[in-house]
Amino acid sequence: MHGSIHVVKVLVFRFFLLLETVVGKHFTDLWAVHVKGGEEVAKAVAVRHGFIYKGQIMPDYYHFQHRKVAKRSTFASIHYHQPLAEDSDVLWVEQQVAKSRQKRSVHFNDPKWPLMWYLNRGSGLDMNVRKAWDMGYTGKGVVVTILDDGIEKDHPDLYRNYDENASYDVNGHDPDPQPRYDLSNENRHGTRCAGEVAAQADNHVCSVGVAFNAKIGGVRMLDGDVTDSVEAQSLGLNPQHIHIYSASWGPDDDGRTVDGPATLARKAFYDGITKGRGGLGSIFVWASGNGGRDSDNCNCDGYTNSIYTLSISSATENGNIPWYSEACSSTLATTYSSGSGGEKQIVTTDLRKGCTETHTGTSASAPLAAGLIALALEANPSLTWRDMQHIVVETAKPHDLNADDWVINGVGKRVSHSFGFGLMDAAAMVSLARNWTSVPAQHICEIRSPDHNSRTIPMNGRVSVLLNTDGCDGTVNHVKYLEHVQARITMTSSKRGEIRIFLSSPSLTRSTLLARRGKDVSREGFNNWAFMTTHNWGEGPKGDWTLEIENGISSSRPLKLRDWVLVLYGTDSPPRKSPTSIRSTYNEYGPVRPHTEVKGPNSFHKDYEMESEEDYDQETTPITTSTTTRTTPATPYHGGQHQYYPWSGHQNRQQATPITSNSPRKNLNSFYFWETYYPAYASQPNHAHSSDSQHRHNHPEHTCVYETLAKKSNISAIQYMRKKRPELTPAELKEWTLVMMGTSGHHMKRNGSQASSHGGEQIFKCAGVTTNGICIECKPGFFKMGDNCVAHCPQHYYGSVQAVQMAASSKMTTTKPLLHTQGVCKPCHDTCLNCKGSTATDCFQCASGFERKGELCEKKMIWDLLDPDVMKHLAWAIILCIAAILLFSVVFGILQARDRGRLCWKSKPNYVPDWGRGHYDGVTPNYAMQDSDNEAEFSPPAKTQTLFPQTIGFKHHHCNSRTAQNV
Repeated sequence: MHGSIHVVKVLVFRFFLLLETVVGKHFTDLWAVHVKGGEEVAKAVAVRHGFIYKGQIMPDYYHFQHRKVAKRSTFASIHYHQPLAEDSDVLWVEQQVAKSRQKRSVHFNDPKWPLMWYLNRGSGLDMNVRKAWDMGYTGKGVVVTILDDGIEKDHPDLYRNYDENASYDVNGHDPDPQPRYDLSNENRHGTRCAGEVAAQADNHVCSVGVAFNAKIGGVRMLDGDVTDSVEAQSLGLNPQHIHIYSASWGPDDDGRTVDGPATLARKAFYDGITKGRGGLGSIFVWASGNGGRDSDNCNCDGYTNSIYTLSISSATENGNIPWYSEACSSTLATTYSSGSGGEKQIVTTDLRKGCTETHTGTSASAPLAAGLIALALEANPSLTWRDMQHIVVETAKPHDLNADDWVINGVGKRVSHSFGFGLMDAAAMVSLARNWTSVPAQHICEIRSPDHNSRTIPMNGRVSVLLNTDGCDGTVNHVKYLEHVQARITMTSSKRGEIRIFLSSPSLTRSTLLARRGKDVSREGFNNWAFMTTHNWGEGPKGDWTLEIENGISSSRPLKLRDWVLVLYGTDSPPRKSPTSIRSTYNEYGPVRPHTEVKGPNSFHKDYEMESEEDYDQETTPITTSTTTRTTPATPYHGGQHQYYPWSGHQNRQQATPITSNSPRKNLNSFYFWETYYPAYASQPNHAHSSDSQHRHNHPEHTCVYETLAKKSNISAIQYMRKKRPELTPAELKEWTLVMMGTSGHHMKRNGSQASSHGGEQIFKCAGVTTNGICIECKPGFFKMGDNCVAHCPQHYYGSVQAVQMAASSKMTTTKPLLHTQGVCKPCHDTCLNCKGSTATDCFQCASGFERKGELCEKKMIWDLLDPDVMKHLAWAIILCIAAILLFSVVFGILQARDRGRLCWKSKPNYVPDWGRGHYDGVTPNYAMQDSDNEAEFSPPAKTQTLFPQTIGFKHHHCNSRTAQNV
């Protein structure tokens, strides 16, 4: 009996284990909650709903815990979640999910180091670190933190450089990042990475860090459940003190995972690059991944694939591609690490105050890169996060690295999917950083494919999609010099690992956005996933971009490309470069034009008349000007039929002769005008030059107005303007006002007081704020969502543009409304989860409970609610459950029948039936048992009350006579 119950228990346990595997997610007992009003309001909300307040994640975001919820569960706790979500003080809430985050560490049994070969072997085969040291740069004044499993802060090679303000234990919720010790030394990863960056020099202990005078901290966040809030809290730790965040972890490098930062982590990244280091931007360094053995691709890792991170790959001692390395187009550069058997590895500090010569993988490469960046940051603390990426690209060395896919992009840069732009060079980075001038502001140009119909790619088939763009020319989003390029793709597939994706630029640089991944058998496809490439760095975007998609032969059905968006990041003017740059004799972005002084306004326009329409593609030279503002009388203009549109942008496509002065440089590229669009300006001796920055907020940064309108008419932006000329009317300038926005203190000053969390968000997102903190207008790149501005519209909403009326001055005589465009989030159709419009046919992805049929999302039938793979597992689970129940019933029935004596094979010695109370089948008490003619006659035997006083006879049993006789 007890054995049967044990079998049933085992079967039930296996059923739930299988169900857990099917469900996949592990919900924790923690919630991330967005509450406005401060910590006291958050505490009150927690008490009100039976939660325990666990502390702040980031401003206005808090950790709640519920003791009645299991620490790990396969089911969401809706019963506790729903009342909290409906609380009026709660703006957003999410039960935290435990994620799989693997340390990128590869283990070998190879022996020791020969004097740190990757730093000192010379002959151009190292990273020139010693030369940077000789120049006096050792990382002094720079703070680096290692996001990992903690660091041994009392290690003899680390304790002098340890910085407690750059450290925290997110897993244990305390300031001490000391790792947890066990027999296998599992939590050694962070201590090893820290030693690569800032191990003390000249102390007779272990190794020397690349930036041995930098301050080093550690965040213990991998030794526990890694949730969205854990990642966000780690990425956002003390951003005004920490300069560089180094991470050697990410989603599983198993060749089948597509995962990246979630809501809070994405916000932490964005806050870091916009607010960190006093607005210069935090620098995030990331290991590209160790999934080479499983044919993984780091473009499926949302951390290395981000424009906000410097993705670092590895090279072996002999300059080869390591066996664990992942090749992808988002890799920016390379440092040394381990290789195959016989090749040397990395020397660094180890757990229990030890030292190791066997640190390996891209885990070792990212900290080396962080140390090199610390040297450059010491040389120039005013470098922005984008400046640092430009410096890495400019100085990386492609030679002596062996790969078959090296190509030369449109501006002469060698680039590879395995090594990025090459091996990082410390001396070159320091030399370039010392006199570096910050690059112009980042522009973002989005171009959506005009083809709204799905493209079907058959098995073993290929499709190419062309997209023509002028880089949003004519708008404030104009990109002329590329940095990062993204292809945001939505597609469905029966086997995701069979997909290959390529993107070719107008300069014919072909990037592999996704290589084949044999282990990825997912049917999920990609939902608005941003594949990123750095291979077009410095190129011009104007022309035809080609997206190629291949479907493998082992796919069970065709895949469908539902939508794709090309996103261009870059500048509208050449990135500024140091005049003492190591490459100053050759500007890879184009020839440097001489600066000539202009004697008067007439000569400014004279240069326009000398240029032709073919010169649009020539670069524009930034203007430097004094702080004196020139004004002109309000003279009516009737000399042409061209009206000036403030939202169309002002930069000239041609070369403009600059005005120079001895004053500090101003970023006033807005003094350019288009002679082709507005030829009358070229003939006027005087006119006011309206500042581009004054109108930059009038247009959302992710929308190209002229390009969009032109494409609707199937013409170019230039043709569109020419077509509209007859419709333009004369304009008269009656009044203009110069509005100056800024701060009382210098923006580079780091030790100034920081804005409040709420006010800080308004500063970075809102162009206009009411007295009670409500956004009435958003800056470029943000969308209006209720009373707030957001960088991306949430699910069930799509980004659009609407006209907003500006307040007119009392002195203006015109009665016509003054309008400008404003990004806004509008709701999708009820059937859509993600969409491009408000109708039912505009869905990219269907909402829960709906499935795509044709161009519409229709409600699922009950048997369609589960994926076929899930149905298969669920069917087996049901079969096992039914079998377990049947087995239990049979065993239980047999055991009960045996105990009650109802089994004929149950042997009971010396049993004598009571003939007076029952009878056997076929036997009556009226017959005596006699042998006569081979027939048996029966008669009941005498009762033996003295021998069997308690015996009760059988009644109505179906046993044969032989059985009865033998009983």
